[in-house]
Amino acid sequence: MKQPLSPSKSKLYPLYLLVALFFLLQLATSATGEMVDKVVAVVNEDIITLSELQAETTTIYKTLGKDNSAKNLLEAMDEARELALNKMIDQTLMEQKARQFNLTVTDQEIDAAYNRMKNNMSLSPSQFRSKLSKSGISVEQYRTKLRNNILQSKIVSIDIRSKIVITDEMIHAYYDQHYTSQMNKGDYYLLQMGFTWDNSDASRHEINKEKTLSLARRIHKLIKEGQDFKTLAKKFSDLPSASDGGDIGIFTLDDMAPAMQAAVKDLQPGELSSIVELQSGYQFFKLLSADAEAIVVTSPYEANKAEIRDKLYAIKMKEAYKAWVKELKASAYIRKL
Repeated sequence: MKQPLSPSKSKLYPLYLLVALFFLLQLATSATGEMVDKVVAVVNEDIITLSELQAETTTIYKTLGKDNSAKNLLEAMDEARELALNKMIDQTLMEQKARQFNLTVTDQEIDAAYNRMKNNMSLSPSQFRSKLSKSGISVEQYRTKLRNNILQSKIVSIDIRSKIVITDEMIHAYYDQHYTSQMNKGDYYLLQMGFTWDNSDASRHEINKEKTLSLARRIHKLIKEGQDFKTLAKKFSDLPSASDGGDIGIFTLDDMAPAMQAAVKDLQPGELSSIVELQSGYQFFKLLSADAEAIVVTSPYEANKAEIRDKLYAIKMKEAYKAWVKELKASAYIRKL
């Protein structure tokens, strides 16, 4: 005896029928009753067929069937179909360009990319296949995607990458925008040093406080004698800012807690504050600058130059690739049917 469908499955069942009907309506029938594949787009000398498009959209349609009501489903499917077709047109243009340059992708290159991705995720072969399956992608589909990515990278290397130039002026401009800031009147650019005591044993509270204060006084004295604040902060400070050498950036007096405000408001650039007792520790500060219009450097230029060059290169590459595809389409014969 057949079991009745659960309410959730009952709601999905007509949606799946709608998806199947959508496929069937797009297939032409010959005089002999055989199903005939249709051409859905012409790209120069190549064609894209309906069956190829359906292979791209099947998984997407199944997801849409779960996430949309019947009222919205056909509209969502039309949008997904258009996006998939545009992507296939781009890929066809890429394949044509690859033929022009005599470029190919070997199985060994795909294997290397596949294994690299699997190893980066620290997954066994079966775990990786399972992950792909849960994403609605077969191993062959994923290998095709890797092939396309490798081919695209090769074409980009020949036709785009060599034309991108990143100058020192561009790097400086990016650095000034993202790694420096200009101070305003009333700003305090500060370094912070902090020492906390152990509160887990109430009987040793006063002893722990005294030991913490003794350390704070010792480090405070070393800095006053000329040792580098940032180096000592990285070594001795218990606060999160220690990783940045105690650099906490720019504050106004209104941004500060009362104890911090009292400690820094009368400082001159380069001076250390007195040691301040807070709820669970001791802190002191160094004022780096309080000059309006001063430029504050958050990280040295040379330490960031290579990273900035890579960022700019990625930005320019994305822009150039977008323009390249647009130009490629403009010069191609493309007709959607």
